[in-house]
Amino acid sequence: MKPLPQHEDPRCLPVRRLLQTVGSKWSVLVVSHLENEAKRFSELKRSIGGVTQKSLTATLRELERDGLVDRSVTPSIPPRVDYALTPLGRTLLGPLNALTGWAIENETAVAAARERFEKDNEAA
Repeated sequence: MKPLPQHEDPRCLPVRRLLQTVGSKWSVLVVSHLENEAKRFSELKRSIGGVTQKSLTATLRELERDGLVDRSVTPSIPPRVDYALTPLGRTLLGPLNALTGWAIENETAVAAARERFEKDNEAA
């Protein structure tokens, strides 16, 4: 039997699904903004900046579905809804902080590579 190309291997499907969620711009920002404390939706929206209500809602639902964020409702008028990282969500902080560190460390090199690419492909 001929082996499947790596990206079509059924074992890759869960990895692809999870990376779609945790690799999105808004997910990374939500997780990082919940690192130190639980926050209400409006606090998250304000602290992240630039995210629409629709995008933030969808992101929080995906993170909750994957067990990374916990949504707790406090009965009051109006109801208070807080979002916090779960223990599983906290395990994501290490890899995200490593990626953030790499991005900061290599920002100049990436910018130079982009500039070279743009210059080399101007006439193309």
